[in-house]
Order: sequence, then C-alpha cells, then structure tokens
Amino acid sequence: MADPKGFLKVQERELPKRRPVALRLMDWKEVYEQQDPSQLRRQAGRCMDCGIPFCHQGCPLGNLIPEWNDLTWRGEGSQAIERLHETNNFPEFTGRLCPAPCESSCVLGINQPAVTIKQIEVSIIDQAFANGQVTPHPPERLTGKTVAVVGSGPAGLAAAQQLTRAGHTVAVYERDDRIGGLLRYGIPDFKMEKKHIEARLAQMHAEGTRFRAGIEIGVDITWDDLKSRYDAVVIATGAMVPRDLPIPGRDLLGVHFAMEYLTQANRVGAGDSVPDQITAEGKHVVVLGGGDTGADCIGTAHRQGALSVTNLAIGTQPPTERPENQPWPMMPTLFEVSSAHEEGGERVYLASTVEFLRNDAGEVRAIRVAETEYVDGKRIPKSGTEREIPADLVLLALGFTGPETHTIEEQLPVPLDTRGNIERDGDYQTSESGVFVAGDAGRGQSLIVWAIAEGRAAAAAVDRYLEGDTRLPFPVKPTDRAISV
Repeated sequence: MADPKGFLKVQERELPKRRPVALRLMDWKEVYEQQDPSQLRRQAGRCMDCGIPFCHQGCPLGNLIPEWNDLTWRGEGSQAIERLHETNNFPEFTGRLCPAPCESSCVLGINQPAVTIKQIEVSIIDQAFANGQVTPHPPERLTGKTVAVVGSGPAGLAAAQQLTRAGHTVAVYERDDRIGGLLRYGIPDFKMEKKHIEARLAQMHAEGTRFRAGIEIGVDITWDDLKSRYDAVVIATGAMVPRDLPIPGRDLLGVHFAMEYLTQANRVGAGDSVPDQITAEGKHVVVLGGGDTGADCIGTAHRQGALSVTNLAIGTQPPTERPENQPWPMMPTLFEVSSAHEEGGERVYLASTVEFLRNDAGEVRAIRVAETEYVDGKRIPKSGTEREIPADLVLLALGFTGPETHTIEEQLPVPLDTRGNIERDGDYQTSESGVFVAGDAGRGQSLIVWAIAEGRAAAAAVDRYLEGDTRLPFPVKPTDRAISV
C-alpha cells in the first residue's frame, strides 16, 4: 500500500494552484499550474488501501485506484500508467472532465477530505505522454471483420480502440469536420486543450483505427447502406438534443442553445473563420442552467469580454456539505465553485425565467424572472416577484433530452425507450442484428466515465458477436447505475 500513516500525517486535500484570474482570462489555456511532485506524492500517500475500496464501485470503469496511488507514491510512473490503462482508455480526458464519483466514495471521505484521485490520475497520464510511455498497441492478428463506429465522442473512441486492438478493422464516422465529438466541439480549451485529443488520436491511428470526419450517417450514407458494408455497427452519437425553454420571446435574436455558442468558440480557437459568430463581447450575458455546460458558457463569455455574466438556476442552491439523504458512498449534489465561477459573474438560485423581452430590432434586451416556489412538488414562478435582468445574449444550458434519432427511425427502425433513447438489450445490441448502442445514445445524458465504460463494454459485446467469444473486458451492463446504499 501507499504510506501506511499517510492519511494520519496529511489530512488536507492539496491541489495544484489555478493561474491568476486576470492572467488566464487573457488566453484559452488550461487554468491549472503544474503540481509540485512532492505535493502529489503526499496526496497519493493518503490512500488507505482499504479492505473494500469503494472507489472501485464509485467509478463505472472500475479503476484500480489504490494500486496506481501506491505506485505514484513510490515513484513508479511506468507501472502506474499500466494500471491506469488497464481500465481506462483515456485518463487524460477523465482526469480533466469527470466530476470524480470515485472521490465521493473514497473511504477516507467518511471523516476527512477524500484523496485527490482525479488529480493523481491526470498527473500519471500527463507524465506518461511526456516520457513517451503512451505507445501504439496494434493487434497481433486481423480477424477480417469490419466494424463501423458512428460518433467520435468518448464512447465511440473507446469502442473503436478496443475493437481495433481485438483485430477488427474499425472505421469511425463523425459528421463534424474534426474527430472528437463533444470533447472537440463542446469542451472549452480552458478545461481541456485539444492537444490531448490529438495525441490520443495519433496513437489510435497508428494502431489501425480509421477516421472518417465530415460524413453524417443517415444523410451522406444511409444507415441501411452502412449496415450492409460492415459486419457490425456501433451507434455512439451521444444525446445531443438540447432541452428548450418554450416561453414568450424564445424566437428573439440573441437567444441560443449553449452548445451552438460553445461549438463556435471552439472552432474559432482552432483557427476557423465563423461568419456571424455568437459572441459575448461587449454584452450582458445571461446563462440559464447551473451545471457544467452553464459553467463552460460563463468561462467562455468572460474570455470574450462580456460586460456582465449572470447565471440563473431554477432550483435551490445545493448545500456545501454532504446532505443526509446522500450519505457516503453516494455521489452528493454539492455547491461548487468551478474555475469559471471564480472568474466573476453572479449566480442566482430559485430563479424562474418567465419571458424574454425584445427591443425594436427584434433582439433580446432583457429577461423577466420571478422567484421559484414549490407547489404540489412542482416548481413555478411566484406571483408578484417578477423583475427584469438586462440581457443582450441568453444561453440555454438546460441539459439534453436524448439522442437525435430521426434518420435512424426512418432508415433503420429500432425501438426507443420511454425516455427517447435507443433501446438495447443486456449486450448493448438493438433489435437490429449486428447494430449496437453505447454511451449517451442508449443511456441518456451522463458522465464521461459512463461513456468510456459503455464504449469498452459494447466493444466486448461486438467482439463476442463477431467471434463467438471475447477477451475484452466487459466492465458494465446497460442497466448499471451509480453506486447506491
């Protein structure tokens, strides 16, 4: 195990410092400074090597957390990255983007701040890339079987890498002009610079995975045609239908979905020219939705030079400490101050948006909000509490309702579940033989660790379908959920 007395000697969580706000608002680079290796080693030494490591169950990937904590403490980086890659294809993504349910279930967290698992994870993989320890793993033999993976987010990429390593010839189709899905066109660079995607794609390309960007299945190639070309198809298109807010004034100029705004910002950051770009420069910005996407919009708006940024959430402000109804080892809903919130703006809770108000040019000029009250379990605007908030740009970051399925239903009839997701069985297969679903397209909007876990599991199911058996790991079933007590 790591330092047997580590959790007694060091009882505080130590994380790398964030760059000064005034400095980081001048660029799009990641906000964290490099962590002191001795500080990282101290944090790894806090791992207790529990008899029952609940962090394994907290993470859908089943990461071998105590093992690579111990190896980090011992300075065995090459062995640590081997353990990390045993269960996770892309720790450079999860270490930056995952909300870390593993830390919520850390046994040390019962009476101390949890081990900084996420930071240790990303440090291991960053060091491995820097030391040239992330190398291609091409298959020893080819099976002669072909697989099409539709969608290049974390689920699709995980499935593709696993299937390629199993010896199948895999092509990844992506309708955008670059590979990466929401990792590419949804996550701002200040949370994850795109060099990390490029480094991993280079490894996958060297292993034999083929990438087909700028091709939309269902439009450029029909689903039936794709199915006839390949021995198996994996649908990993995500849950990209945004939740709307159908209130008066919704059609005004200046009211946009968050992902439209974030995608354009990412394209500009990549050097593209975006005509009529949605920008926050010189505007009063209102972001509706208190989740990660809302925070991404806040950080982006600050970097674009917004006059003001207001973040509205319809519900109550979460508690700062674990509530009684979400006991350890469950992942609690807590009030958090992300790097974007730290950079400025106002956060308002119990705020119900009633109407978008217009100017003479048909543009949004303000929004009318009211306090939220609960009546018979429903959240409604409280009469008599209305007020106006100036708004030149309104961004809807209200989550997603499910996958885009119109072309699938027309061309490849498969049933949907009650939530509008693509229905699949316990082996991730749809009612169409040889067609599988992984990630948010079948699960609904979820965490990146679930996407990677499902991509890996679906790859094992596809391999077994094609070969009659599989040596690939099968980490989760489609019915699995987060840890509960």
